[in-house]
Amino acid sequence: MDFTYSQEQRMLTDSLRRLIEDNWSRPKRRERQKAGVLNRNAWGSLVELGVGGLLVPEEFGGFGETPASMLAVHQELGRGLVSEPAISSAVIAVTLLANSQNQALKQRWLTAHAEGDAVLAVAWQEQGERDSQRPLCSRATASNGGYTLEGRKILVWHGAGAQAVIVSALLDGAVALFLVPADTQGVAVQDYPTFDGSRSATINLTAVTLSAEQLIASGAQAEQLLALALDYGITALCAHACGAMAYLTDSTIQYLKTRQQFGQPLAAFQVLQHRLGDMLIQSEMGLSMTYVAAIALGEKDAAKRSRLVSMSKVEVAAAARLVGEISVQLHGGMGMTDELEVGDYFKRLTYTDMLLGDTNFHLQRMQELEAA
Repeated sequence: MDFTYSQEQRMLTDSLRRLIEDNWSRPKRRERQKAGVLNRNAWGSLVELGVGGLLVPEEFGGFGETPASMLAVHQELGRGLVSEPAISSAVIAVTLLANSQNQALKQRWLTAHAEGDAVLAVAWQEQGERDSQRPLCSRATASNGGYTLEGRKILVWHGAGAQAVIVSALLDGAVALFLVPADTQGVAVQDYPTFDGSRSATINLTAVTLSAEQLIASGAQAEQLLALALDYGITALCAHACGAMAYLTDSTIQYLKTRQQFGQPLAAFQVLQHRLGDMLIQSEMGLSMTYVAAIALGEKDAAKRSRLVSMSKVEVAAAARLVGEISVQLHGGMGMTDELEVGDYFKRLTYTDMLLGDTNFHLQRMQELEAA
């Protein structure tokens, strides 16, 4: 896979960077975070540049781009610390739905997503389990030619801003995936912020009635779809973290060049130069491992794909935390104040380890897949 930017990728990333510099400045970003709701204008501006339709197949109005383009886009989004549902909706949900066999749902929801008329979320996590992709308590039962859904999902990334949620549940003992419009009777959403400035939700499903057409997949196919979608999401998250690390490294270098001590810039002190070198090395290592994850998405062997993606997530999460910590240290006490955005980036980079499976989960998954 060639990660050298094509002319189209360069134009897209340049346009994204200009948009983010204008609309995702620190004051605007924090203002939207305080509002606590998805800003449709901000999301619409990303959709206009193709973020919403990047992975949507061309037959449904999207661009059908490769993981290489996904990486380029999400690095830019990471540089700007964009908190909109570009990963949860435009990567995870779109990948899951696009690879399913339900043509009716694909025609309706993928087309709407590419046009900016819909945001999707994926609800798979439940209370009492940690990062498991198999439902614990959510149940679906066949009734009146359709299904009745009961359950409670937690940590649904951008769940409150979605027009429809892809929900996992057990159907006759097997994993099943359903597409549930947010306005369906019996769906209750409780929204809350995460410490990095993003949003999550708890979704309660009480006697939710669904038609037969709302079943996306069941059994082994459902498990494969969810695993593939999450692997895409993890790879995009790694790219997002790499963009954030690059921006934080650049801004820290500029800070040390301008801040003076004993009549000379801090960048002149050798010990601080070594710390900057550590930041650069970790950023490059994280980016290299993200390339590994992107290449792995093309693997036909699902076990090998997931193992490589987990390996990349572990390395990127470690690099992200180290880069964030060094940046805060080099900025001194101001690093964690609201006066600087260093703290914002540190929180996002730290949260990278917790999203979509923490280090312990991915180390265990690597071990299990290696032994399989």
